[in-house]
Amino acid sequence: MKKVISILTAVLLFSLLSGCTPRQQPAQIAATTLPVYEFTSRLCEGTGLTVTQLVNESVSCLHDYSLSVDQVRRTEAAELVVISGAGLEEFMEDLLQDKQVIDSSAGIPLIEGGHEHSHDHDHEDEAHEEESHEGHHHEQDPHIWLSPVNAKLMAQNICSGLTARYPGQAATIEKNLQNLLADLDALETYGREQLAEVNCRELITFHDGFAYLADCYGLTILEAVEEESGSEASASELIHLIEEVEHHQLPAIFTEALGSVSAARIISAETGVAVYTLDMGMHGNSWFEAMYHNISTLKGALG
Repeated sequence: MKKVISILTAVLLFSLLSGCTPRQQPAQIAATTLPVYEFTSRLCEGTGLTVTQLVNESVSCLHDYSLSVDQVRRTEAAELVVISGAGLEEFMEDLLQDKQVIDSSAGIPLIEGGHEHSHDHDHEDEAHEEESHEGHHHEQDPHIWLSPVNAKLMAQNICSGLTARYPGQAATIEKNLQNLLADLDALETYGREQLAEVNCRELITFHDGFAYLADCYGLTILEAVEEESGSEASASELIHLIEEVEHHQLPAIFTEALGSVSAARIISAETGVAVYTLDMGMHGNSWFEAMYHNISTLKGALG
């Protein structure tokens, strides 16, 4: 009997202690991707507002992305959702219908089309590809965060949304905005200084997302090849790209940090051109770090 009473007492004590353990409160603000999460977190410093990043896997594109149960719960629990916008978060449209949303792309001029160059397939393959991509085709390029000029507009949009939702924290948020804009100004200036007089201003990239980065610094993307597993560049496309490298006397071609490198390696082997890696700024700990990496890489590659 004493043993039974001891067990019951232990169970009761455990239950009481467990009940006293504070549950972690859901974040008040959910930001979809690394750039908007970093900007939002910077703006919320010193306010007590909590921010969570929804997409934190190593990804460079969201056209086939789907949210996990945990990500859905964090979105539903948030008071406010900050999105990159320009169609990037199409996969969340239904979930966001009843949420208060800050669209950081508001007012930003968008570049038409995400794909500069498509693979060569027969008609049957083209029809299949068109059908399979129908759900994630973007008429306008959504990769706006790769331009520091756009990033400043994104930060201002987020600031406006935050101060409207949390007017009691407006002074702190607006002060944080000035600090963030100063850092973005420094990034933009660094890029202009580094890339002002490079020997080559033309690029071939193996991702279609670098148009805003190139446009910001007066560079021209000759070809943007979107190469995925199962949809590698064809022989005729490889020949075309080799001819482009040789015709324009390019010193380098550029892959994406998480993308395929197979075609780039073939072209490099045929032409002797160097292969460099650019970062979409969608993974890792810092968007700023990715951007400084991109500028330094372009400087080193283009001479």
